Amino acid sequence: MNPKSEIQNSQFKIEEIEIDLLLEAMQRAYGYDFRSYARASIERRVRQFLSGSGCRTVSEMIDRVLHDKDFFSRMAQYFSIPVTEIFRDPFIYRVIRTEVVPMLRTWPHLKIWHTGCATGEEVYSLAIVLKEEGIYDRSTIYATDFNDSVLERAREGIYEIEKMQEATRNYQQAGGRASFSQYYHARYDAAAMDDSLKERITFANHNLVNDRVFGEMHLVFCRNVLIYFNHELQNRALQLFTESLVHGGFLCLGTKEDLRFTDVRDQYEVVDDRARIYKKSEGGTRSAEG
Repeated sequence: MNPKSEIQNSQFKIEEIEIDLLLEAMQRAYGYDFRSYARASIERRVRQFLSGSGCRTVSEMIDRVLHDKDFFSRMAQYFSIPVTEIFRDPFIYRVIRTEVVPMLRTWPHLKIWHTGCATGEEVYSLAIVLKEEGIYDRSTIYATDFNDSVLERAREGIYEIEKMQEATRNYQQAGGRASFSQYYHARYDAAAMDDSLKERITFANHNLVNDRVFGEMHLVFCRNVLIYFNHELQNRALQLFTESLVHGGFLCLGTKEDLRFTDVRDQYEVVDDRARIYKKSEGGTRSAEG
């Protein structure tokens, strides 16, 4: 190996150690544990954040993280990946209407956990489906994320007006039964979701890495979150969902995720493989109390 390659390899090893120490510092100082996130994704985001942080090395960022809460907050939000849009993947909402809603109707009151809700577009999409299916008024939706900044945007429910054209197309493809324009109010260059959609939604901070289960849920919605976790953390999150669901409750994952190679695979039946929607079987773990 030539000297230049040896130097580069040494630098990479040092940076890997620095990233390990950075993640350890974030966990011990603030309780945010990114150590089990997919390593390649974390390393990429650390390097991207470093380039605009004003620090020369990851070691300098560790010092800033430990002594500057605002700096840590910016970094933690950077690790959050809010990829979302209104009625994203419309066919999934069609399956919710046809395969999931009929069972949801059999329960007198519905509790739904929409985890990793990001800026809220998909939470409002689900609320619209429940409203059009006549079960929104007896539903409670818990919309959670670990990023307080995106949660605040979700509570406001205000989005770029240019996105409403695509949202309308998605809504129609998702089996929408009305005019999508009735669900938002245009204000200059922004669109505010109608207040009636917020009545049954509770937005709250929840971290799948550290926090406990939500009990007695009838539907858990977690789309395109687990792809950023390693196998161990995926299994932890899926165990949380399984313990949170009632028998016969539903789990909706992202299109890039499934249960086949996870510890909970035997506790679910497939409802729709393409939409990654599963039903907790009678043999599944009993949901947690409290």
